Amino acid sequence: AIIHQELNMMKDLTVAQNIFIGREKLKGIYIDDREMEREAKKLLEYVGVDISPKKRLGDLTVGKQQMVEIAKALSYNNTKLLILDEPSAVLTDTEIDDLFRFINRLKETGVGIIYISHRLEEILMLADRITVLRDGEHIKTVTAKGVTQDELVEMMVGRSLDNVYPKVEAEIGAPVFEVKNLTSKGVFEDVSFKVHAGEILGFSGLVGAGRSEIMNSIFGIDKLDYGEIYMEGKKLTIKTPKDAIDNGIAMVSEDRKIRGLVLCRSIKENISLPNLHRRQKGLFINGHRENNEVEGYSKALETKCASINVATGTLSGGNQQKVVIAKWLMAEPKLLILDEPTRGIDVGAKYEIYKIMCDLAKQGIAIIMISSELPEVIGMSDRIMVVSKGKITGEYMREDIVSRKVTQKNLLSNALEEV
Repeated sequence: AIIHQELNMMKDLTVAQNIFIGREKLKGIYIDDREMEREAKKLLEYVGVDISPKKRLGDLTVGKQQMVEIAKALSYNNTKLLILDEPSAVLTDTEIDDLFRFINRLKETGVGIIYISHRLEEILMLADRITVLRDGEHIKTVTAKGVTQDELVEMMVGRSLDNVYPKVEAEIGAPVFEVKNLTSKGVFEDVSFKVHAGEILGFSGLVGAGRSEIMNSIFGIDKLDYGEIYMEGKKLTIKTPKDAIDNGIAMVSEDRKIRGLVLCRSIKENISLPNLHRRQKGLFINGHRENNEVEGYSKALETKCASINVATGTLSGGNQQKVVIAKWLMAEPKLLILDEPTRGIDVGAKYEIYKIMCDLAKQGIAIIMISSELPEVIGMSDRIMVVSKGKITGEYMREDIVSRKVTQKNLLSNALEEV
């Protein structure tokens, strides 16, 4: 059985129907939905997630969809080999701990596990042996007990990285963006915060806490019931993503296939899409300038591709994410929202993205970063907001974290508040 990095499920079907697709329970000549829902409920309880098996899969967050995918893989009773491709990319630390317990339980029953991940701390914690691949070639296979994280990084990228999080202090200026009392009934309520020029504001919390939903509403994807949004002191009315883009807001969404890319179009077209008006020359697009700029952003993010003219859908998940980021960097926004920006991306590419974030901050761009990886939030943020059940439950400054007045445990405690 395999759990793919890119979720491979049918979002218009229920959770139970997805788990048993192609293996439906029958009652005579009819599909037995009740039996499938009963079995699905057992599997979901086993993986530790509270989801109704009758719920439409597309109504779940990406993190919960991933947990359903895991439950589906475990439903194959005769599984001898389980392949997991970046299974923790959209999971919180608590959910990752649960996943590891499941994997160790499966190991004890004799199931072989291939675990593909760019998160080195997970690999070292979980694996017995580690194989490193780079550019499609086998580099080395080592025992997990006989290698360090730094040695793995060097094997993966072909060079050493002096600092995993190359955070550079930028001059933080006046507030650029502000929201007051944002509320979407039943999702989040009374959310207020500011982001300053040159600041990286991190949003931490469990999957499903409301972090992405808040940003989707700001960007005009989801509807707000009430609340106020300001850019450089000017009150904005944002009803669609176009309104947000026109006012200098860009967003790298959590689900790149649904909201980030047109997979059947080329890398060049995807990166240029929200920026065509900037490359217009009279009635036509300045193709030479477009090509040069797209090439520049693609190379800066080290996108692995034959050329910028290949279809984006042919790229790996990590390279697709780089195309999304390049698209919004080319838009030169005042506010850049990054929802899980390094999900499914290798260590070297993460490092490049972190450097780009720092460069943008030094240019005075305000950045909001949502991440389920606490080390990433701590390593890159100037200030951290913690969200739990649609409410902001904590706010921490970088100096408090660097001085260890605030730890990962404090952040996690606030994320678990009211849960």
